Amino acid sequence: MWKTMILLCSALGCTSNSVDSDEQARRAYLGLDKSISKSLALGFQGYDAATSANIAQQTGSGDAGGSLAINGKVDQGTPQQATMTLSVGMTKYTDGKISIDSKGDTISVTYDTSTDMTAQPVLNLKLNASAGSALDGTLMGDYTMTGDLQGTVTLDVTLSGTFSGSGTDVQRVVGSTSVTGTAVSSSGGMYTIDVML
Repeated sequence: MWKTMILLCSALGCTSNSVDSDEQARRAYLGLDKSISKSLALGFQGYDAATSANIAQQTGSGDAGGSLAINGKVDQGTPQQATMTLSVGMTKYTDGKISIDSKGDTISVTYDTSTDMTAQPVLNLKLNASAGSALDGTLMGDYTMTGDLQGTVTLDVTLSGTFSGSGTDVQRVVGSTSVTGTAVSSSGGMYTIDVML
């Protein structure tokens, strides 16, 4: 019987590392948590450096390897408002070991996004100085995983916080940004996100 189960699992691709439950979706999000802060920082960096509607590519890296690239456009609007539409590109991005419980257990996951910029996750941001330097936005898109988790995780989150500065020195106020939404695995698991960055 056990041999039959092992053979069946092998045929179906069963694995404890697959993103096949709500818990696995939670773990998939944990590996991306730091990347959201990094994406925001790079977006503001591009905004500050922009001399036209196009934001020059801004690049960063995972704590343990790989790269993160932010590209996009900014619509300056009025001096009190601006919107940014940014694509999030990842190549073998990983922040290393992810703590998954209070026992000290960890996993390692590597993330990639599409090489086609039009299919990459999209980070939309709106700055509104006249509304108390409000920062609002969304992040939506697919991330492909390898390593201890396999498959795809889709983020659909809303961001709300504040920024500081003006002109070419605008920054997100760290610790002020609420991130809420969902991380959904390709096999149906879902994790509800509610964190502050």
